[in-house]
Amino acid sequence: MRLVLISGMSGSGKSVALNVLEDAGFFCVDNLPAPLLPQLVGHLRDAGTSRVAVAVDVRSGKSMSALPPMMGVLRNGTQLQTLFLDARDDALIARFSETRRRHPLGDDETSLAEAIRHEREMLAPIVALGHRIDTSDLPSAVLRKWVRELVQIDETSGLTLMFESFGFKHGIPLDADLVFDVRCLPNPYYDTSLRPQTGCDQPVIDYLERHPEVLRMRDDIARFVRDWLPCYVKDSRSYLTVAIGCTGGQHRSVYMAQWLAEHFRSAARVLLRHRSLAASGK
Repeated sequence: MRLVLISGMSGSGKSVALNVLEDAGFFCVDNLPAPLLPQLVGHLRDAGTSRVAVAVDVRSGKSMSALPPMMGVLRNGTQLQTLFLDARDDALIARFSETRRRHPLGDDETSLAEAIRHEREMLAPIVALGHRIDTSDLPSAVLRKWVRELVQIDETSGLTLMFESFGFKHGIPLDADLVFDVRCLPNPYYDTSLRPQTGCDQPVIDYLERHPEVLRMRDDIARFVRDWLPCYVKDSRSYLTVAIGCTGGQHRSVYMAQWLAEHFRSAARVLLRHRSLAASGK
């Protein structure tokens, strides 16, 4: 089992780091009391879970003191990696002021600065247990990138690439990130033997692939998605929906979405949807 422990100061970006790991397929648990870690790890190992990320911080209270001696136990049978996120006091104060959230150690008699100082004292024994990241002047996108690099997550492992065919006469899908219009291509609809079929059927595929412009459009779309996919990944996208539209969403767009989905299966997690076919019951 691979186990990533995330700790650090409140407001330093622990939720951002945990979200990165969750998007990459880790089983994530937030705010777990430290004494329950061995029990959780044992249960998930028995269940066959191979990648786990757990956030442990001062919200666990006095049980945090159990974490340092527990590290040796956790390393037995797991590939353990620990990240500690930190930030300057002024950066933390600014973040709490912007969000107007109460510090976990704050109350009516404790100022924010005092709560931060108390938190540093409580976390002092575990600062040196893992890799420390100063997020004081770090944009969230950069922190996400650094976490992916530190945990050695494949950049595309957290991205689901959706190819969706549709018919323009039914409207453009609202969930589309990229839209390609293939209405300019030869239309099998005008061949009466192909009209009742779809872009999933071999006679329609053969008809379309006989036309050089179809192959050129297909390859151009694939090249565009391939070239720009890394930029969407760096933008920490969890989903990228590529919508391909023809007039009715039955022949040309279905063929294109089908081919592109197969073409990209080795590059990312791929989903395939035929919106107009589903709506018509085909």
